[in-house]
Amino acid sequence: MNPTNHEQTNAPRGLLLAAFAGIYLIWGSTYLGIRFAVETIPPFLMGAARFLIAGFVLYVWLRRTGAPAPSKAHWISASIAAVLLLGVGNGGVNWAEQQVPSGLTALIIAGTPVWFAIFDWLRPGGMRPGLQTVIGIAVGFVGVTLLVSSRDTMGGTTATATGVAVLVLASAGWAAGSLYTKYTPHPASPLMTAAQQMIAGGVVLLIAGVALGELPAMQWSRISARSAWAFFYLTTIGSLVGFSTFAWLLKNTTPARLSTYAYVNPLVAVFLGWAIGGEALTAGMLWAAAVIVLGVVIITTRRDT
Repeated sequence: MNPTNHEQTNAPRGLLLAAFAGIYLIWGSTYLGIRFAVETIPPFLMGAARFLIAGFVLYVWLRRTGAPAPSKAHWISASIAAVLLLGVGNGGVNWAEQQVPSGLTALIIAGTPVWFAIFDWLRPGGMRPGLQTVIGIAVGFVGVTLLVSSRDTMGGTTATATGVAVLVLASAGWAAGSLYTKYTPHPASPLMTAAQQMIAGGVVLLIAGVALGELPAMQWSRISARSAWAFFYLTTIGSLVGFSTFAWLLKNTTPARLSTYAYVNPLVAVFLGWAIGGEALTAGMLWAAAVIVLGVVIITTRRDT
């Protein structure tokens, strides 16, 4: 199946709204989950275990409920997408959160919609982003900038240049992998696409972890309870629910609208820090939230993006 630029779906509006709310809330919480998990679990091996477990559980369930086995071509497409999405994208974030404060991480990853627009324009037969989309991207990015600058996101930690560069690469890799998934052959079931990509991505992250020498550092006795619970949350909610929802949205909405999660996720992370972690919530943060929402509205109300 090869979606076109003007692919239209019959997905109910309520289901679309629920799916967007899902990735907004779930993936907004995974920044904190990843930070807790990599405190005592090596980053690439953590990601490998997370996606292999979630991917195999979803794949077995789909096959047992009658879903057809993916073809060789589907596995090839899923593997290429997995290298970009989970190897470069998620693996880069996992590794960088050891060197870059979470606020700055959120700001850099918020540039993902820019990569979405650029790559969707540059691909064969792609569409040039319209003025309204460009304005929405700019407004949203300003909002996230205000959000990060309105709190003590650095926490006394200095970000390394290498960590920042890895996050920029991760942002570009995630956007490229998302668009590759949307415009290349894949199973009719978005859930099967998600299962394949998580399995393939888990293998990629496992190879990376072994190559980078993480196995000696993987000692069960040193894994803290907080890291263990974070890993469980990332595997079940972040991967099984969140990534499956993302795969469904790739099929049922436009790249510009889907990319708005990159603006909302940092906002969710800040509010979770206030509600759960006892962090301050300032007037400046509330103004930033309003600007972010405005950027999302500008992008999502454009009918031909």
